[in-house]
Formats: sequence, structure tokens, C-alpha cells
Amino acid sequence: MKMAAPTASKAASLGCNNKPAFPELDFRSGARVEELNKLIQEFTKHDQREYDDQRALEIHTAKDFIFSMLGMVQKLDQKLPVANEYLLLSGGVREGVVDLDLDELNVYARGTDYDMDFTLLVPALKLHDRNQPVTLDMRHSALCHSWLSLRLFDEGTISKWKDCCTIVDHINGATNYFFSPTKVADWFYDSISIVLSEIQKKPQRGMPKVEKVEKNGTIISIILGVGSSRMLYDIVPVVSFKGWPAVAQSWLMENHFWDGKITEEEVISGFYLVPACSYKGKKDNEWRLSFARSEVQLKKCISSSLMQAYQACKAIIIKLLSRPKAISPYHLRSMMLWACDRLPASYLAQEDYAAHFLLGLIDDLQHCLVNKMCPNYFIPQCNMLEHLSEETVMLHARKLSSVRSDPAEHLRTAIEHVKAANRLTLELQRRGSTTSIPSPQSDGGDPNQPDDRLAKKLQQLVTENPGKSISVFINPDDVTRPHFRIDDKFF
Repeated sequence: MKMAAPTASKAASLGCNNKPAFPELDFRSGARVEELNKLIQEFTKHDQREYDDQRALEIHTAKDFIFSMLGMVQKLDQKLPVANEYLLLSGGVREGVVDLDLDELNVYARGTDYDMDFTLLVPALKLHDRNQPVTLDMRHSALCHSWLSLRLFDEGTISKWKDCCTIVDHINGATNYFFSPTKVADWFYDSISIVLSEIQKKPQRGMPKVEKVEKNGTIISIILGVGSSRMLYDIVPVVSFKGWPAVAQSWLMENHFWDGKITEEEVISGFYLVPACSYKGKKDNEWRLSFARSEVQLKKCISSSLMQAYQACKAIIIKLLSRPKAISPYHLRSMMLWACDRLPASYLAQEDYAAHFLLGLIDDLQHCLVNKMCPNYFIPQCNMLEHLSEETVMLHARKLSSVRSDPAEHLRTAIEHVKAANRLTLELQRRGSTTSIPSPQSDGGDPNQPDDRLAKKLQQLVTENPGKSISVFINPDDVTRPHFRIDDKFF
């Protein structure tokens, strides 16, 4: 006997057309997606600190001190450009804000060693007068890397920087000077040390305390104490170019997630050479191409839920995959940019999809490791994992597998770490509150006068622009008036 098909009303009563009664689950781990979303939100709440007026003023005081110090470095031997443009990024080199994966980096921890961290790109040389694609000498280098001949510059520049070059004599008798990242970093560290020594001989009221100055490979790390705050500045000597490198020209021909949201001119306004060589490169000669300026612009087009997932994922992997060294946060950022190109914008814009994005980033990272393939976003023919051994990639892939099996537990651990760092910071602030250093601008005057207004303005800038970069234009002859830009806003 045949059974009649259920009517529409019966089907509805059986739940065929309704959402299932059970919560949405992650197939691999069985974790509730709603719970993962809540954990990511909790992590974001603790990871993004809000600054009161005092902290905002301390940030400003430290920034002014660093800029004044660089102005004095320029005056030492006139090597740095007189009118320079710095790129200030929120987050240190260890946070992967720039593609600078160095073996010599010392381990600093937020809460223990510092409360906030920044990366400052300081051009030692600028090549800003070209409209056509920039062609670099990449004959001796791996992809994404280049040597830099001073032949591109005038005789005065060559004369100034000869002592920071490696010299290659050709058969025809000509001498070529190649700008050396290691020698430039040595000069920069020595110059900063001299300037800081002079500054500390004549301390001024409210001046930041220099708690640490260390050379980490080719970057200089400075930790400043201002009032109850400790700020880490990773200062990186770079070569700055306007325009776009010829090697990345084909990337512009492809379709990208930012098309129509920002202009191509904003994306290709400039690039850098940063002092880092490839796995088998010659450290004294080889620089790495960096697209930090472009990445600042691209971040404007990434949804807040995807950024939250990225920050949470970064916090999970940064310690888990630290030994042996293979994966940096910059790899994860590259994967996120590729995902933005691959997936529909409407999907990535979903506010309650942070859990899906986190799980997807972990899957992407594991896929890249297993296949030993992570293309650079701007130069896809450059595989950033090519040099890793099979043993290393499989070890890290297995570690990620454990994360994927229980993402909620790893998120809880990340939350506990960031809460512990915040507790350490608050404890040190309480201890130092009775001996808080006043701002140099205050001079012991009425605290409700101009400084209060300045502090409120700075607080507004900091809270309204989390994770954004600041370009600073400074005249070394008038270091009291820095002009800075947060993305496309000028102040």
C-alpha cells in the first residue's frame, strides 16, 4: 500500500521547512559557532585597550621624543633626508605589521616588557621623482628581494653613504656601491646611541625614561617609560620609493577585493625596501620589498568581523608555532588578503561570521603548510614557505590540527593571556601612580589648560583609529611641530 506524501502543512509541522532546533555546530570540532563568536568578541574586548587622557598624553610624549631624537640623528652627519616621511604602524615587528621575519629578534612580552608597541619605518634614502615603474637590480636575489646600487642616486648621496655600502669592482674598472642593510643598521644604531647618550646628559622635566635600547638584527628596539606607560618602538631603516615596482606590475592587472572601494593610486602610491634578506641571500646586500604603505590602504576594505578573527587567530598561533621558526603573523595576513580576493564581499561582510572566518583562517594556514605554499599577495610568484623543511611544516600542521579540533579551548587560552598582560600593566600603573612623570608640555601648569584639550584630541585619534598607520612629516630644524596623518586624515 502506497503512503501519501505529507501535505505542506504536515511537512511544516514535522519541521521540514523550519530551521533545525539544534544550534549551529562546527563539523570538525563540534564547537558551537555561537560560543566561538562570543569568545572572539571577548578576546577583542580585552585585546583592544581604551586609553584615558593620561595614557593618550603619554603616547604623544613618547612619539615627540622619538621624532626629536631622529631629528638629532639627522643633524649628526646629515645622512638622513632633511625633509623625511616616516610611516608609523600600530604594533611591533613581532606582531607581523611588516614583512620582516628576523632570526635575531629578542622576545618581548606585552604586560611584562611593554604596554604598547609601534613600528616606525625611517627612510635612509628616498627615490621619489619617478613616474614610471621602478626597476630594481634583482639579478643576485631571490624573488621579493633586491640589491640597491647607489648609481640611482647623485654623487652627493653616494659620497655620504659610501661607508654603508659593499663595493663591487668590475673588470672595466668601474666601481659599484651597493647599499648594505646590515651596515646601515649598524650606523643607525650607533647614531641613535650617541644621540640618546647626549639627551640623557641633560635630562629635562617630564622627559621619557629610556628603559632599553637594543639592536635586533637590522632593527633598533627602544622601550620608553612615560608616566605609568611603557612603549616599545621598533625602528626600521628603509629605502622609500614612490610609484610601484616593475616586478609587481602584473598584480595590478588582476581583479581584487578592493576594486571600486579605493583607487589604484592609493594602493600603488609607494613601497619600501626593508633590511631583511632571503633564506639563502647575502645579508650584507639583500633588501626585501615591503608593501606596508599599500597594506594600510587595503585594511580599510576588510570587514571588522574578519579583522577580529584575524587578530584572534594571530594570538593563538604566535606562540603555538614559534618553535621552530616557520610561520609569522605576516604569513597569516597574506592568507587573509588572498581570502578577501577569493570570497564574496557580501559573505565577508557578515557581522556574526567571525567564528567561520577564524576556522577558515586556521584551515587556510594548515593547507599552506601541508602544501608548503604561501604566495606573497603582491608578488604571487614568490612562495614565502618554499625554504621550509618537510619535518618543520608537518610539525606545525599537526599543531594546527590540535587547534582545529578544539578552537574554543585555544581561544580561552588566548583570552587568559591577554587578560594577564592587562593585569600586569594595571599593576605597574598602580605602583607608578604616585611617581607619575608629568608631560614635558605641562610644566606644572594648570592641568585643565591646553594639555587637557590635547589629551582629549589624542585620545579621540587613538580610539577612533585602532590598528591604523600614521605617516609623519617632520622638519628636523623644527621638531616641535610634527605633522602626522592617520591613513587619509591629516592633523
